[in-house]
Amino acid sequence: MSAPFRSVLRGVLAAVLAALAMSGAPVLAQPAGVELERSVKAAFIYKFLGYTEFPASAFGDAASPVVIGVIGAEDMAAELARIVAGRAINSRAIVVKQFLDGDNPGVHLLFVAGADCARVAGVLRQARAPTLVVTECGNGLQAGSIINFRVVEERVRFDVSLDAADKNNIKLSSRLLSVANHVSKGAP
Repeated sequence: MSAPFRSVLRGVLAAVLAALAMSGAPVLAQPAGVELERSVKAAFIYKFLGYTEFPASAFGDAASPVVIGVIGAEDMAAELARIVAGRAINSRAIVVKQFLDGDNPGVHLLFVAGADCARVAGVLRQARAPTLVVTECGNGLQAGSIINFRVVEERVRFDVSLDAADKNNIKLSSRLLSVANHVSKGAP
């Protein structure tokens, strides 16, 4: 298979996964489905950016990129980098960076991987606002996340905390909220 054909095939697969993610298509949460689950979550993360309003102060200037930070998942960072390659949000390039647990990244979207909510809460205490924080642990919203992934009936879903969004000076589109599994308006 030629490199250009593989590139087109990957682009088509990314678009299909994004459509499946937004439609709630089943995704196995078993070892055989881990790669597909990661791809669906990455597609969601990319799509979240299009439904998020950051304050003007979140960017150094008009040419500053949107930065996605990933903590705890090299494979997710690689998948996100592949999905966002050559794309833009609101005329801004998108950059993906990996960080370690102790880092204090100044990013626009921070994905913190892992099921250990105590660890996630520790990482989130270091996050700087305004940041759209996305997690995947059982009690992610209680740990301070704005969006938390969950697998419900073999489908990747997400819950949203409007209180956490407000605290982080992030505005989420009603279109995003309408497809959320659950929206928490007060402290979760």
